[in-house]
Amino acid sequence: MMRQMSKPGLALLASVALAACAPPDQVARLSDPKAGFAEVRNPARTILGKDTVMLTSAADIEANAKRVHALVHGKTIDADTAVQVALLNNRGLQSAYARLGVSSADVWQSIMQPNPVASLGVFQIGADGLNGYGTLEGMIAFNLFAAFTQQDRTRQAELRFSQSQLQAVEETLRVAVDTRRAWVEAVSAFETAGLIRQAQETADAGSELAARLGDTGYLNKAEQAREHAFHAELSGQLAKARLDAQLTKEALTRQLGLWGGEVDYYVPNALPRLPARVADRSDIEAQALGNRVDLLIARLELQDLAQARGMTNATRFVSDLELIVGAEAERENDGGSLQSETTPQLELEFAIPIFDSGKARLKKAEAAYMIAAHDLAQRAVNVRSEARSAQAALVGSHRIARHYRDAVLPLRKTVEEEALLSYNGMITSTFELLADTRARTNANLTEAQARRDFWLADANLLAAIHGGGGGMQSSGVGGGAEIAGDAGAGH
Repeated sequence: MMRQMSKPGLALLASVALAACAPPDQVARLSDPKAGFAEVRNPARTILGKDTVMLTSAADIEANAKRVHALVHGKTIDADTAVQVALLNNRGLQSAYARLGVSSADVWQSIMQPNPVASLGVFQIGADGLNGYGTLEGMIAFNLFAAFTQQDRTRQAELRFSQSQLQAVEETLRVAVDTRRAWVEAVSAFETAGLIRQAQETADAGSELAARLGDTGYLNKAEQAREHAFHAELSGQLAKARLDAQLTKEALTRQLGLWGGEVDYYVPNALPRLPARVADRSDIEAQALGNRVDLLIARLELQDLAQARGMTNATRFVSDLELIVGAEAERENDGGSLQSETTPQLELEFAIPIFDSGKARLKKAEAAYMIAAHDLAQRAVNVRSEARSAQAALVGSHRIARHYRDAVLPLRKTVEEEALLSYNGMITSTFELLADTRARTNANLTEAQARRDFWLADANLLAAIHGGGGGMQSSGVGGGAEIAGDAGAGH
């Protein structure tokens, strides 16, 4: 005799079945290979003014390679072009974009219910098998705990997906900032090599003159050796400067993701001139607090942990709940006649919280929340300080570079011009003229280094406001190149 399942049991089973069905439009959105990339591309375009791409197929990679080739092959690239190429071609950045697929898949998985578990059993089998007598039992188990917590799990997965999107934005900013720094360093290295090469021309003239005067007996051996030593030291410095230029360009090439024939590109021989003025950012802290991507990620993490804490508290007593639906068919031999009976079954399984009341899990969730809260507060303090430091570095490096440009270089030029007039009037010697020329070259080198510090500070400012800075480089004049000391500049 078949018994009907109770109406509450049917309603519960129907609710589980409906919960297992995900909206088709949501599934279509999450199953897109580029799911979530629009939320990365748009902020990057707004902040950087550059295009980003997500390469998911061989056709995408081929088309992108042609675009990159047109931008760099055989061309001298400026900083903006370098950043654009890196955003298109840096494979590490593509790896960060590909992680969006993992997060979107997690959201997709969260809106799906676990598959029901079916079991089939045969008991008390007679000599004739099922044609004799015995019991056939079939059961299907549904995870009610997963159904009741689905919305919370989906919200958590969506929060983590948003975090992944922001992390991809932060990685985009990091690649852009690092590429701009690498471009500045490479161009500065080539400019330094050029200035030292000019100084070497002066050293060549001094060394040749010393040799001739030595032949005439006008210059003793010590004075000749002094000029020759200066020339030799400068040759070593030039070789070092050229090596630095080669290595810094190679570092830029890595940022651009170039290899093979695509490394046939050039950078300018000198950094751009200083802007007339820098923007006054009195609200730099507020800008950073409102725009830093790492702060947004930390806030989402705190929100995620708050939801996890609430979910842990709500489910601390019941951590597993299963609905088991099935039927039992009995068939037995009763005095030569076979009797069959089918009995429906409905079971509810759950763990009894006798030993584990869930307090330990709740304490762990609360501790994790407090850790994230304190980390967020400390990060906000650091962001404020980084923003102030970046603004101070920009303004200070601009002031220093402008001082060398407007005060030191004109004075050194005047000194050299007057020395040339004195030399032409046979008032001063050739070696004094060469000494003044070397001093002017040193001033040019210092001004170039100060200009480099300014453009690095400019790149760091973007990182301080929007994120992606990593370990922000400090700027400061004094660590730059300088031609060999003036110990032998005169006699």
